[in-house]
Amino acid sequence: MAAPVRQAGNLLGLAATLGSGSRGYRAPPPPRRSPGPWWPDLDDPLTPRWQLKPRYAAKQFARHGAASGVASSSLWPSQEQLRELEAEEREWYPSLAAMQDSLRVRQIAEEHRRQAREQLIAECMAKMPQMIENWRRQQQERREKEKADKERRARLQAEAQERLGYHVDPRSARFQELLQDLEKQQRKRLKEEKQRQKKEARAAAVAAAAAQVPADSVPPSS
Repeated sequence: MAAPVRQAGNLLGLAATLGSGSRGYRAPPPPRRSPGPWWPDLDDPLTPRWQLKPRYAAKQFARHGAASGVASSSLWPSQEQLRELEAEEREWYPSLAAMQDSLRVRQIAEEHRRQAREQLIAECMAKMPQMIENWRRQQQERREKEKADKERRARLQAEAQERLGYHVDPRSARFQELLQDLEKQQRKRLKEEKQRQKKEARAAAVAAAAAQVPADSVPPSS
């Protein structure tokens, strides 16, 4: 029974000690600012860089006024700074007239692009019927060429089967070799036919030119 009473007494004593210590604590007052301006040590390498700039002097003048010892004339921007500020203002804060001119130029450029696009569409639409006609003619020529090639190959296969016999497999190497020879012979005949037609056309043109020369040289009758 004595042990629990002793432990309770110790706890009460500890609480009383902590309570008296917390009531006796007083926070230190905040640091007071100096009544006058404060200037950093220029030779101290630990001095912050921002305290060495003109902006710090302007801050001291704003806080202490003439007592700071800063000449008010030194707070005005220099000619170079004024030019930079004016350039920045023209770039980021243009005047109403400048914005209107920029808007007018943009509208004119947009109108030119629109007119060019409409002109291109009109030209394409004007060419559309001829393009469709050309496409249809090309398709027709392609179909006719495929049909002619199919018929020509069928005639060559029939001729090859007639030479080798109908019992020969068209997929055999012998049949395919004969078919290739027949195709070469046919291409050769077509080439010779084209050359003959060109020669005949050239000879006809020469004859027509020769017949026209004497007729032109005959003097008119009086």
